[in-house]
Amino acid sequence: MMAKTNPLQFIQQVRAETAKVVWPTRREVVLTTVMVFIMAALTSVFFFGVDLAIRSGLSGLLGLFG
Repeated sequence: MMAKTNPLQFIQQVRAETAKVVWPTRREVVLTTVMVFIMAALTSVFFFGVDLAIRSGLSGLLGLFG
């Protein structure tokens, strides 16, 4: 079981840990954001195509038996 730390020690520990964080540069943030949008667009196009294929296939099958 961990010992409790007082609030002052906790804040000091948080500041010490925050100082260790390596923050991304503006360029890295912009590049990552652009990549996320590109991947989201590609994924949406892919699932649109899959949905269209399944819908067409089911319509064709139901047309044969309907």
